[in-house]
Amino acid sequence: MSRINGLIGRRNFLKFAGLTTLSIGSITACNGMITNRETITIPETNPNPKPVSANEARRRLIEGNRRFINQNRRYPNQSKKRLQSVAKTQYPFAAILGCADSRVPPEMVFDQGLGDLFVVRVAGNVASDVTISSLEYAAATLGTQLIVVLGHKRCGAVRESINNTQFSNKIRSVPDSIDVPDNIDSVDSIEPPFS
Repeated sequence: MSRINGLIGRRNFLKFAGLTTLSIGSITACNGMITNRETITIPETNPNPKPVSANEARRRLIEGNRRFINQNRRYPNQSKKRLQSVAKTQYPFAAILGCADSRVPPEMVFDQGLGDLFVVRVAGNVASDVTISSLEYAAATLGTQLIVVLGHKRCGAVRESINNTQFSNKIRSVPDSIDVPDNIDSVDSIEPPFS
């Protein structure tokens, strides 16, 4: 098994883990460095008996997103037979770290079905130890070759972090987990890193 040690950020984790990253839409904001120095382990052989390459997974997501945008959805892999098949085991072709915002459900925006995507959603796409562990599980145990960090415009968690809104209790932990660069003064001023 390959081992990667050290302090790495959310995007670099995905690269160093030997996986391809893809940014679709606007990345809302980046978290700071991951503070623990745990070893990340990725198996040398893929546990998926029919692995989908990162490039093929990317192609499928882009194609599905085009169908969604053009109102030409196919609703694939949503039959009773598919449900019975994935009830036994799952090998999703992509893992997605997305915001919990109800307006951006990955299965819908990528026109995918049951068992196609391993989705981790949390307000603001916060890459905590738990979310990273979940993504590592998708790669190491399920054989997923592509991890996508899916951002969106007008993210409330990012807006509250930029505005430094004061919340009580646990709500404050979400915007506090988002490291917003000093030159960002509104959610709309954040540009996507890729076109």
